[in-house]
Amino acid sequence: MGTPDFAVESLEALVENNFNIVGVITSPDRPAGRGQKINQSAVKKYAVDNNLNVLQPSNLKDADFQNELKSLGAHLQIIVAFRMLPESVWSMPLLGSINLHGSLLPQYRGAAPINWAVINGETKTGVTTFFLKHEIDTGDIIEQEFINIENNDTAGSIHDKLMVVGANLIVKTTQSIIDGSFKETPQNNLINSEIKHAPKIYKNDCKIDWTQPALKIQNTIRGLSPYPTAWSTLKNENGQRIDFKIFKSSLEQTDHNLDYGTVLTGNNEFMKIAVPNGFINILELQLAGKKRMQTVDFLRGFQQINEFSAI
Repeated sequence: MGTPDFAVESLEALVENNFNIVGVITSPDRPAGRGQKINQSAVKKYAVDNNLNVLQPSNLKDADFQNELKSLGAHLQIIVAFRMLPESVWSMPLLGSINLHGSLLPQYRGAAPINWAVINGETKTGVTTFFLKHEIDTGDIIEQEFINIENNDTAGSIHDKLMVVGANLIVKTTQSIIDGSFKETPQNNLINSEIKHAPKIYKNDCKIDWTQPALKIQNTIRGLSPYPTAWSTLKNENGQRIDFKIFKSSLEQTDHNLDYGTVLTGNNEFMKIAVPNGFINILELQLAGKKRMQTVDFLRGFQQINEFSAI
């Protein structure tokens, strides 16, 4: 059970390791883009290309779907980046249902574990496989694998790393369940510090506050790139406003006496914004209705940017 690219990697690993995939459950086809062209999920595309049986329920509690699911006779259900399942679904298989989560549980339970780990300045994260139970992301842990978060990592780069690490962990976990060698660890046994959560991120959560410490701002930009993306507004004395998304930045820690939010440019080569403890250099951005671009390309087309301040 899965929908996006993150889930495809695990499905492909299971197929390549010759597990018997009796069914693939993914989201219904939906219109997308300006032309509202019907779009298939990444998981469905892979499943169709590999002649796998696909189910696309709009309602997981629907009796017809559940009867069809039961008829598949699956011994184990594997969930990767799907949606919340009713107990009647996750309790159906003989061997249970396992989930792959993009954090080192019990830390970062929730919808956006990768984003929040980077936003909070963590130096490591990982993936966890666990058995589903009533409370979300609280089931007994089967396996974990960790990776380091480097200073230049973004949510996007960590996503791609965990996608591969997670696929390998799914194969390892599935085999251990089949041969009965797996071990379970209650999450409460691993709680030795404050639990950090990973709630869904909304647009207002992505607006940069330039009065925050420089490192916190830099981590926030990294943790929101490429999606859902940090953003801010430039405003000049005439009241003109420009909203822009920030995809890439760098941190310059130094003392200064400028007002926070002051925009500095030089020879159309850089754009940096004054913050406590230093500057945030904007390297890649996107204006509303425009394409993502390097800051140097943006500056060539906007000569008066130094008259603005970031708010």
